[in-house]
Amino acid sequence: MSYLSNFSKTRLAWLLLLLSVLALEGTALFFQHVMKLEPCVMCIYERVALLGIGGAAIIGLLAPKNAILRWIGLLGWGYCAVEGLLLTYQHYIFQVDTSPWGPTCDLFVQFPSWAPLNQWAPWMFDATGDCSKIVWSFLSLSMTQWLVIIFFAYVVTCFIFLLSQFFSKKSN
Repeated sequence: MSYLSNFSKTRLAWLLLLLSVLALEGTALFFQHVMKLEPCVMCIYERVALLGIGGAAIIGLLAPKNAILRWIGLLGWGYCAVEGLLLTYQHYIFQVDTSPWGPTCDLFVQFPSWAPLNQWAPWMFDATGDCSKIVWSFLSLSMTQWLVIIFFAYVVTCFIFLLSQFFSKKSN
């Protein structure tokens, strides 16, 4: 655990987290703009949660040895990962519960008036797809199921890094 604590104090740890987010966001944009798979409302919210993890990574990257910034980064990462996991699980429910009385997602994204992301960058945050449709799968798992796995991995990894902060040893 002390190894992970020391690793969290390096820029490499935070850079790897940021690169993973950028790779996933790039993949989402590839699906949208190259493969022409229209994102739904839940997809957009999941993108925002992923960008939140990226923002937390940037905070940690700024000064990983600074305990306050590192803890803000870790807590931001954890919060966004848990929110992303909850969103993707709800999205999964929309896809498997096809009854007429089942849950449905909103028709339009709902961002706060102070941050209308869909107006600022519609190429990334405008939702035109249907949340209940499965438009892509790999190894028999839908994109939503893969995102559940990805966000779960982010939650577990963050939790382990948070725990490691209590097992710190001085690095040479």
